[in-house]
This record gives sequence, C-alpha cells and structure tokens, in this order.
Amino acid sequence: MANKFQHSYEVCTCKHVTLGEVIYAIKERDANSIERIGELTDAGTCCKSCVCPSLDKGEKKMELYLEQIVNKFVKK
Repeated sequence: MANKFQHSYEVCTCKHVTLGEVIYAIKERDANSIERIGELTDAGTCCKSCVCPSLDKGEKKMELYLEQIVNKFVKK
C-alpha cells in the first residue's frame, strides 16, 4: 500500500502534506493517531477528504488515506 508511493506523494492536498512528512511524524515524533498527525503536520485538518474513504457515497477520492497509513505504520 504505502510502499508503492514516493515519500513526495501529497497525501493531504489542502495542506500540501506529503507521505514522507506523515511517516516522519509517526516514526520520529511518536504520532500514534490521525488526530496527532494532524496536530504535527496539519494533514486532515481542513476538508478531511484525506482521512478515510467516503462512507456516504461509497466512492474513493484519494489513492492513499491517512487511515491506511496509520494502520500500516502505527504499532498497536
């Protein structure tokens, strides 16, 4: 999933936050939730379309969501 994307891939288009910035926040700054990632990077704090797939319309708008990144990189 996240491995097929470059670290320069823009996860949050509103705030221009890249995958590399999100991974850095998780691995180096101990971000362990979408909320904490938002506090550290601003990702997912505007329109929230990058947080998780739209449940109301059932259509996928982004190629990679913060929820997927957290599920892959955050230790539970």
